[in-house]
Amino acid sequence: MSDLRLTATPDTCYWGYLDATQAPVLSVDSGQTITIEAVSHHSGDAPDLLMDDGVRAIWDGIDPSLRAPGVHIMTGPIEVRGAMPGDTLRVELLSMRPRLPYGSNCAANWGLFHERFGKERITIYELIDDAGATATGGEFPALARPMFGFDFTALELYDQPGIISEPNPAERQPFGRSVEVPVRPHLGVMGVAPEGGRISSIPPGVFGGNVDNWRFGPGATVHYPVFHEGAGFYVGDPHFAQGDGEICGTAIEASLDVTLRLSVADDVSTTAPLLRTDTHWYTHGFGAGLDEAMAMAAEQMLQLMVDRGGFTMDEAYSLASVAIDLGITQVVDGTVGCHAGVAHALLG
Repeated sequence: MSDLRLTATPDTCYWGYLDATQAPVLSVDSGQTITIEAVSHHSGDAPDLLMDDGVRAIWDGIDPSLRAPGVHIMTGPIEVRGAMPGDTLRVELLSMRPRLPYGSNCAANWGLFHERFGKERITIYELIDDAGATATGGEFPALARPMFGFDFTALELYDQPGIISEPNPAERQPFGRSVEVPVRPHLGVMGVAPEGGRISSIPPGVFGGNVDNWRFGPGATVHYPVFHEGAGFYVGDPHFAQGDGEICGTAIEASLDVTLRLSVADDVSTTAPLLRTDTHWYTHGFGAGLDEAMAMAAEQMLQLMVDRGGFTMDEAYSLASVAIDLGITQVVDGTVGCHAGVAHALLG
């Protein structure tokens, strides 16, 4: 099978929602490799740096009234022929490339400490090469650095998707000191069409969506339960980097291209997003609070240890307490997320 490319345009993107009734823009066979353009919904934070003609066409071509009830720009959906309810969709993330070398971080009204800061602020980051210059080679470098920041004033609150903050050099304040952060390219939003009709793209769930796990990057494989014929796979919310927690509201939001392979898995079964990296399996949990999310991630992990490790539930419970790492994925998406990791060696 030859590789395919799905370009992000107003005809192949939808904004702010997930919906199983959305018509697919591409149909593929199981095992197909595709390169998909994923576009950041924060490109308007610095349009002179984060927008090219293709990105601007999406802003101009999707009516603001259709950008609801969530905020993310989705590319898709993609129909995987043969995928049926009850199946598991395997997504192998093969590689990622930055579309532009700039990204935006927003300390937003949905951030953890908005009331303490009393404002919203944009910080623009750039990818840098080994010489410390802006990276322009098309591949992801190892590091990024903050360039400048400014207080968001385009609206009283950053509560409408697709807002553009027109460049104003007088308001852009250089970052106070030179600092570099590790680049962790990944997709904040990815998954399959959920049950229940149109829903917001913001809260994550068993279908995937806005999981915001920085480990969903090159080399990783993510599994999703399939709810509808064809799966209805989509990608969005690309990030250059994020830490566990995403506490101020966003990651480094930036557009990228991802090459991945979609297939119906016959050796894995899951009821929620299940991640495999080179070293670990990760389960995920979601809830209104961290206790609920942590419990779901732990329960998913115990079942994984029974199913894949061959342990009894009593054995899994003991091992999980001494060898499993539980962590916070994000605390800013309304529905919060946690994850649990187990090393491959423990499962054999």
